Amino acid sequence: MKEIDWSNLSFGYMPTDYNVRCYYRNGAWGEIEVCSEATINIHMAATCLHYGQEAFEGLKAYRCPDGKVRVFRMDENAARLQSTCRGILMPELPTEHFEEMVRKVVRLNERFIPPYESGATLYIRPLLIGTGAQVGVHPANEYLFVIFVTPVGPYFKGGFATNPYVIIREYDRSAPLGTGIYKVGGNYAASLRANKMAHDLGYSCEFYLDAKEKKYIDECGAANFFGIKDNTYVTPKSTSILPSITNKSLMQLAEDMGMKVEQRQIPEEELSTFEEAGACGTAAVISPIERIDDLENKKSYVISKDGKPGPVCTKLYHHLRNIQYGIEPDVHGWTQVVIE
Repeated sequence: MKEIDWSNLSFGYMPTDYNVRCYYRNGAWGEIEVCSEATINIHMAATCLHYGQEAFEGLKAYRCPDGKVRVFRMDENAARLQSTCRGILMPELPTEHFEEMVRKVVRLNERFIPPYESGATLYIRPLLIGTGAQVGVHPANEYLFVIFVTPVGPYFKGGFATNPYVIIREYDRSAPLGTGIYKVGGNYAASLRANKMAHDLGYSCEFYLDAKEKKYIDECGAANFFGIKDNTYVTPKSTSILPSITNKSLMQLAEDMGMKVEQRQIPEEELSTFEEAGACGTAAVISPIERIDDLENKKSYVISKDGKPGPVCTKLYHHLRNIQYGIEPDVHGWTQVVIE
């Protein structure tokens, strides 16, 4: 294997040695299988190809300064996948099964776990697809659950630095009572055009308003939004956004720091009142927001006046990362050591 330049990895795909798979047939999940093949052989009438019976998750394994490898809150990823399964009528994978497969795939690909402080991590991608053949719009009777891993660099090239965002009204990522709360591929397909528009205009990512009234902040691209003001952590309450595990963790840490936490509707105009704001998710952890432009209404909500991450975002970012890397005490029991 040629030497990997860990500190210059992009957030992209790199082949690794093994993936793990489990099939659902005849009403039951089978044995866990280890596979070195990177392709999947499926029927051309599989429901994942025609009717969107597909769900995925994203989590990371961290090589820590104490030499151990930890995974962060994988029980929450298992629970969110189960919620998605209920939403699009797929069989739920038991949490124990999910966790065992995560541990197995990380251990099998240990040589691809980036060293501590390289800025890179091992990204873990669980994927569940309907493989049974259907031409009518019905759930499949067979499914495949697979987990692969790949080493990745920071999601945003600058790492922990402020980024500009833009509100895009022309497109909605998901409907108020649609699949926005589930981690399904269709939501991401729905965001591709808006995302390209934002990038073409020189922004890091697009910002969505609620699909119903176009009045309230929903999500920023594939991440949750939060704002900081008056010692309060404010994040949107909406029926069309994915419940972020990172956001859930940050809310808890904000409370631990003595802050108030509010989950509620955030009118667009309120953006001008935030002292700090960020986009948060597994990929970027926290991406502090420099400004949010509303080109249509010729407004610019400048959040970071000096262009640097604010003190609360910085504190939350380091606090969460230090828990993930086993540096600070894990008082909430969020991490699991998968390699001693």
